Amino acid sequence: MKRFKHLWTACLLTAALCSIASPQVFGANWPMWRGPTNDGTTEETDLPVKWSTTENVKWKVSLPDRGNSTPVVWGDKVFLTQPIEREGKRLLICFDKKTGNKLWESGTTYKEAELTHPTNPYCSASPATDGERVVAFFGSAGVFCYDMQGKELWKRTDLGRQHHIWGNGTSPVIAGDRIFLNFGPGEKTVLYAFDKKTGKTLWEHNEPGGASGEGAGKKWLGSWSDPLLRKVDNRYELFMTYPGRACAFDPMSGKELWTCDGMTQLVYNSPVYADGLMVAVSSYGGSGMVVKAGGDGNVTSTHRVWHLPKVQQRIGSGVVHEGLYYILTDGGIAECRDLKTGEMVWNERLKGPGLTGQNWSSLVRSGDKLYAANQGGDCFVFKASPKFELLETNSLGEKIIGSIAVSDGLLFIRSYQNLWCIGK
Repeated sequence: MKRFKHLWTACLLTAALCSIASPQVFGANWPMWRGPTNDGTTEETDLPVKWSTTENVKWKVSLPDRGNSTPVVWGDKVFLTQPIEREGKRLLICFDKKTGNKLWESGTTYKEAELTHPTNPYCSASPATDGERVVAFFGSAGVFCYDMQGKELWKRTDLGRQHHIWGNGTSPVIAGDRIFLNFGPGEKTVLYAFDKKTGKTLWEHNEPGGASGEGAGKKWLGSWSDPLLRKVDNRYELFMTYPGRACAFDPMSGKELWTCDGMTQLVYNSPVYADGLMVAVSSYGGSGMVVKAGGDGNVTSTHRVWHLPKVQQRIGSGVVHEGLYYILTDGGIAECRDLKTGEMVWNERLKGPGLTGQNWSSLVRSGDKLYAANQGGDCFVFKASPKFELLETNSLGEKIIGSIAVSDGLLFIRSYQNLWCIGK
């Protein structure tokens, strides 16, 4: 009976992984922070290229407080995590996709002080949905699961406190019968696999060496990376990036498959995978590297394809297209590197009319077009090409921290003031 149950679970996970590898299975949904393939890529190509505060705006809705998370979309619903800081509320809000009308809100109240940075309000984690349930990670308040009408199905409030001077923001990843979550950064850094129907812990990996960044020593380290699930040859690998290393786990058991040295102490980027290669990038002037997946044990000397000890500061994550890796750095400089060598192909500063060109959002790729939004409220569309070509600069004039979500030819952009729906 146990063997049968294990095989059945494996079949469910396999089906989910096939869905991740084939985004058309998800249709026009954007079910997680980085979309249907969890790597910032959409199969939709007929997307708006030009917009403003009035042009090509389907609707916009005022939000009750600032926030850093990205919306997710399923069917006719848009979901957004939202703090109301003065009241201690941590909410999941559901909007009608066609009109922007608020359909419902659910959540919890957590008034205990939680360590964070002034630029990182609570509820920075984006939700995730599979069309039957929506999962939200509210930091120290826990993980909450709701049905599509906002009814609470289960919650995990026993995971402990998040404790880091810069706060938290990792988002849940749904695949098959489970939810993967990097519970960190801080002294307690745990990679969890939860049963998505019950919230029960299926396995957990405790990553040693966490620190809060407090005190005279100021050990600034931590991972805000989300796990990435991919099939590599004849097995599935759950990629993670931590201070000091990149690694992969068996998604069924949590067993570590391989590890590769070379990351530095702060990791904001989530891993990206293409052509058998995992891209792992550190932050704040840290290192960057590419590792050939599919190894066993410590693969530093055998599978590390290239390693750069110091690259531009990065918070947002990149995308890969036709052998090239693209990213928009914290300083607002778009970069294109050769995936297999790490060599810079081009780098160009993206600057619009906004007050700042600083960027924390992650790239989205639609065909050969790349979409990005910076903190000055400027949204850029440029070519995924060996030659840099800026197609359009679109300004909303509002602070944007989160990334752009895509669904049915529409772009959903969350600023500190509004949720925008952009469409032709």
